[in-house]
Amino acid sequence: MNKFWIFLLLVATTLNAQQDLLQSGPMVGYSAYREALIWVQTTQPAQVKIGYYKEGEQEVFTPTVTTSIEDDFIAKLYPRQVEFGTQYTYKLYINNVHVPRDYKLSFKTQALWQYRTEPPNFSFAIGSCAFINEKKDDRPSPYGGGYEIFNSILAKQPDFMLWTGDNTYLRTPDFMTETGIRHRHRHTRSTPELQPLLGSVHHYATWDDHDYGPNNADRSYVNKHIAEKAFNDYWGNLNTNAAGNGGVAQHFSWADVEVFMLDNRYHRAPNDSREKNKAYFGMEQVNWLIDALQNSRAPFKIIVSGGQVVSDAAKFENYATYPEERDYLFKRLHEERISGVLFMSGDRHHTEISRLERENAYPLIDITCSPLTSGTHAARDEGNTLQVKDKTFYEKNFGIVEVSGPRKERKLVLTIYDQKGKKVFDYSITAKELRY
Repeated sequence: MNKFWIFLLLVATTLNAQQDLLQSGPMVGYSAYREALIWVQTTQPAQVKIGYYKEGEQEVFTPTVTTSIEDDFIAKLYPRQVEFGTQYTYKLYINNVHVPRDYKLSFKTQALWQYRTEPPNFSFAIGSCAFINEKKDDRPSPYGGGYEIFNSILAKQPDFMLWTGDNTYLRTPDFMTETGIRHRHRHTRSTPELQPLLGSVHHYATWDDHDYGPNNADRSYVNKHIAEKAFNDYWGNLNTNAAGNGGVAQHFSWADVEVFMLDNRYHRAPNDSREKNKAYFGMEQVNWLIDALQNSRAPFKIIVSGGQVVSDAAKFENYATYPEERDYLFKRLHEERISGVLFMSGDRHHTEISRLERENAYPLIDITCSPLTSGTHAARDEGNTLQVKDKTFYEKNFGIVEVSGPRKERKLVLTIYDQKGKKVFDYSITAKELRY
């Protein structure tokens, strides 16, 4: 064998060795004006960095991060030599070796449009309830499936995705230890069909019971601090603990829209509690939300919850089963004359739109989108009298939300697609419809 072929063999061996060190990712996390976040997980200690560039310019590198067992071999990388409103291609390097992916790797910074231009048009995906089978831990009959849905989402080319809860499913072997909780996150995140979506779409997430703890878990869950740390490690959110009292509530903006992702588990009273005014989000979080909404001038103020907020079906784990706090939130929204509020939720294993008409106020609308890969159920009447007719779907699905139009005439269009990417229905809302 001549020296050339020996060289090629050495190169291939080195590349394969570094590829074997990649557990999952890269995943694009939040986007800001002066930086973004790229998340990577390795299988063992390794040096990780990314190189990034815009077309026609030289590659720039992030500082190298050495992954360790103490951090679950996770690296969070921050490209900071960036310009506003710019798309970047990036490359992954492990131990200074480029590890190519056979799909697009890119991120974008937010555009500085204020006082300059009309706000940019954009789109984002929504979805919840992503169960990834693992035979040794699962029920006798598999509960998850249809993982091609992640490719269907990517094909719609959203700018970012909102994961609205039950983004992974902790199981019986997982609840009691940090080892178990992190195993489940690691297993779900490593799903092959998920990787291309992670690589070029920005991701933001809140949780519901299944990625928080046991089924229907509440504030009594003994490992909630461990679950919180693991959740924050595995997602690339811009911020969490927004109300300052624990949990994963967060706030971010994209163009002229602001998103408030709430935590309906960390402070939640047990479902069967007879406590008066029992907590769902908890009053500290609700009051933080009202303050933040008052400070917002966004035409659409999207409030995300793991469970349904507007539905009046007082069953399952809907907000209607905590009537005092729900009434308080709705009352404060009206008293403060906060315009532009739109709810989005998951949990229910079907998709529907709820619309609550209010006297001397605009309607409160809740877009419930579920499930991505988890089990579904047959169409049934759950008693939600606020359900919008013909805007329901009972199979695996996701939503794409498009925001467009001039600053004073913004419009939001939701389109629901089945797991193969076929359109099911759409629903339009103008900013004018959500004003006092």
